[in-house]
This record gives sequence, structure tokens and C-alpha cells, in this order.
Amino acid sequence: MSILSSFNIGITGLNAAGQSMSVVGDNIANAGTFGFKSSRAEFQDMLASSLKGIDGGDQIGSGTKLAHITPQWTQGTIQRTQSITDLAINGNGFFQVDAPFGKGYTRDGSFHFDKEGYMINGDGYRVNGFQPDADGNITNKLEPIKLGNTTIPAKATSEVKMSMNLDSREAVKVFDPKNPDKTSNFNNSVTVYDNVGTARLVTLYFNKTADGNWDYHAMVDGADAQNGKPGEMVEMATGTLKFNAKGVLEEEIEKNNAFNFNKGAAAGQKIAFDFGKSIKEGGTGLDASTQYGSRSSIARHSATGHSAGTLASMSFNDDGVLTAVYDNGHQLELGQIAIAKFENTEGLFKTGKNLFKETRKSGQAALGRPGADGRGEVLSKSIEASNVDIANEFINLMAAQRNFQANTRTITTSDQMLQEVLNIKR
Repeated sequence: MSILSSFNIGITGLNAAGQSMSVVGDNIANAGTFGFKSSRAEFQDMLASSLKGIDGGDQIGSGTKLAHITPQWTQGTIQRTQSITDLAINGNGFFQVDAPFGKGYTRDGSFHFDKEGYMINGDGYRVNGFQPDADGNITNKLEPIKLGNTTIPAKATSEVKMSMNLDSREAVKVFDPKNPDKTSNFNNSVTVYDNVGTARLVTLYFNKTADGNWDYHAMVDGADAQNGKPGEMVEMATGTLKFNAKGVLEEEIEKNNAFNFNKGAAAGQKIAFDFGKSIKEGGTGLDASTQYGSRSSIARHSATGHSAGTLASMSFNDDGVLTAVYDNGHQLELGQIAIAKFENTEGLFKTGKNLFKETRKSGQAALGRPGADGRGEVLSKSIEASNVDIANEFINLMAAQRNFQANTRTITTSDQMLQEVLNIKR
């Protein structure tokens, strides 16, 4: 029986060596597969038979068997590409896609957009991410990332912010709307947009009043105003800025505000002028506009609104946020790549096509933003290569071959021994 059992032991060794060859061969075959993770064959000895029964000791082994195939989740090399939709995860995590079997997870970030504007992988499975709200702020709503319309509608200007200093040394002037340049102490121009996206130039004239305050007058050229005459300035909004003795903004008072542009624009457009958080608004006034004894100047100004625009370019940042840039200079966040992590990545089930699905052993996917809570960061214009080490696999290949040869020796030697037993009778 011992000679016959040696045959079985040799066969288990041949099977183990063959299975090891399969694992190594799969690694080598996928050395060029994006996001592929190599595997390692792990073997165990089989139940041994004891010569002393339950007393233990003096046991004869029964061979070996393949126990586990463990994926190696080491980081693959990050390769730079020229495609803006190529993404790589540097660290822990997976991209989530909508596969036919449900939610699939992959490290292969070779994505692109389909004709409907959805971001998909090479097999057409949609990539999931966090969606923006109506104001463009990223929310926790998880849906397939979509490019949406390649054009955006015009948006009327609703607010103009200014940070400036008005010279307290200026003389008092009485403002004349018909001659604003010579009857004002200071002026500054800003571009705003009407409701149909036409750019309009608004000039704010500031004049110091007898009570030490400053009035402002928002005016446009008559060529942009309803019933206006080109070359004549038309007043659209007025207000007063009150400063205390220290030159700090105490209060902003709006008096009139109704912009009546021509050429198809809606009448009565409201544009709020914000000169900073005054003391009356609960601020200190120090970070608002001031009235100091230095030259009047504008530190910065900004205005909301934009004209209609057509998509010019797109880009991902390291937070995985997809930003669209339009030819009107406006930028819009379209979504953020979601990254899934698992408590036990070794428990994931390979489904082919560079995809995994969750199992009871892996646990449920914990979705979150790149770089948060142990998730890796997302690199744009990059792709993660296979983590297969060819040199190491060749060494494993030779070891498996030698193991196979050694086990064939076990079988041939056992055969010779059995032949000798059969020859005893002769």
C-alpha cells in the first residue's frame, strides 16, 4: 500500500506544480493589462495518516494541494498619458462601474465619454461619481458621471463686489449726471451681463458729499440703455457709503437700482453692489472698503454672470473632480469620481474584464471621495500598469518546472519499485 500511496502523492505534486504554472502563466499573460494585480499560489499539505492513531506522532504525509490563490495588491507603476479621461488611483481603492451583474470595481482607469455624454470604461460600463447640485457644489448623490450639454445658457449679473479705498482728503463735489467725469472724485468700470448674456460696461462714479459720506452712481453709455443716446451716460443705480471717523465702513445704503438695457434685454435688472461687510452688517469693517488718507484705488472687483458658452476643454484634478471650461471663461464642476474601499480586498471575486465584485468575505464597498479616509488619490492623464514583476515570475516559472520534474521522479521511482515487487515471483 505504501508504494501505491507514493503514486498518489506524486500525482498531487504534479497537480500542484501544474496549478502553480497556471497562476504564473496568468500573471505573465497579464503583464501588460492595465490595473491588473498578480496572484500567488499557496499550497498546503494533505491529511497525514498516523502510525499511532490518536496518540499522534509518526505520521506519513499524503501529498499537497492548492489551498489559496492570493492576489498581490501592491501599487502598479503609474504611467503618464495624453488622454484627460485616463485616471489612476495612487493608493487604496477602486473605481465603481455599473456592470451587467451589478456594481463592478476596477483599478483600470482607461475611461472615455460615449455619444450620450456618459463616462464609460472600455466595455461601455458607466463610471459612478458624486453629482453637483444646481449651484455646482459637489454633493453625496451617487450617479453615473455625465458630461451634459456642451453649451451653457447665459446668466445675468446679480452682484458686483468691490474692495477699495476712497481718499478722505478729497474735496466735496456735487455730482452732475450729464458731466460725470468732472463732477466725481473717482470712478471705476466693471463688465456685467444682461439676461441674454450680452456684456455691458458699467462705470461707478464716486463723489464725496458735504456730510463726509460718499455717493456712488452706476452709469452706462446711452448705446446700451433703453431710449439712450450713444455718448451720453445714463444713470441706472445710486447709493451712499457711510464711514466712521476711523475710515471704516459703517453702512451701505442703496437708493435706486434698475438696469434697463436695450437690444433684447429684460427691463429692471437688479445688480447688488457689495463694498464689503460693514459694521451694520455685523462685520468689523476692516475687511471692507475704507476711507483713508491715501489715493483712491480699487484693490479688486468681481461680478457674477456670464454669456452663453460652448465647451472648450475638460480636466480632472487630484481630488477626482471633473471640471468643464467653456469659451466664455466660465468653469463648471460636472462631478467627482467615487472611490470604493473594502475591509478585505482579498475576498473580492474576479469576474473578468478587469472587474471585481464584492462578496461576503470582502464586505460591502465603502464609497467616498479620493484621498479621504484611507482612499488613494486620483491622478489625471495617468494609468496604472500591471504590478506583475516579470523577473520574479520567471523565477517562479522555473521553480514550478523543477517541482514538476521532481514529482515525475517520485512516480517513476515508485513504478520501478512496484516492478521489482512483481519480479519477486519470477
